Amino acid sequence: MIESISKMLRRDLLSMLALTAAGGFVFPTWLLAEAEELEVTKTDEEWRRLLTPAQYRVLRHEDTEPAGSSPLVDEHRKGVFVCAGCELPLFTSETKFESGTGWPSFWSPVEGALGTKADWSFGVKRNEVHCRRCGGHLGHLFNDGPPPTGLRYCMNGVALKFIAEES
Repeated sequence: MIESISKMLRRDLLSMLALTAAGGFVFPTWLLAEAEELEVTKTDEEWRRLLTPAQYRVLRHEDTEPAGSSPLVDEHRKGVFVCAGCELPLFTSETKFESGTGWPSFWSPVEGALGTKADWSFGVKRNEVHCRRCGGHLGHLFNDGPPPTGLRYCMNGVALKFIAEES
């Protein structure tokens, strides 16, 4: 029975993704919880209570904060950037760099912390990045970053929390 429900969820997910590609429908991130069997799952109402309105819009409905609005753009202390939804460590301060885009940018994540999926919301394929533990939307991945990876993880600051390293 569980296997048939799992197949049904995957089929429904694939159908929604096809509709997304065809019609520009924005796929809500919270549905990833059903598709990926995430470690941290909450009801929509629980997420609304846990997160600020801005965090909720970004993490659960793939919104984007305005460029330059996050204080994390100028965060230069040693520490770790964690998911604002579940506090999974995502990036270390050693991989943060100034991209000039107005969003916190990193050239490499903590191993195993992220998931990605195709995002066709603007009619072109982009790589959406989400927290692998709670499915929260974080931002996008681009191939125009610095060495050594050449990658730019362009993250919404509101989707992250910074935990400074103790001196």
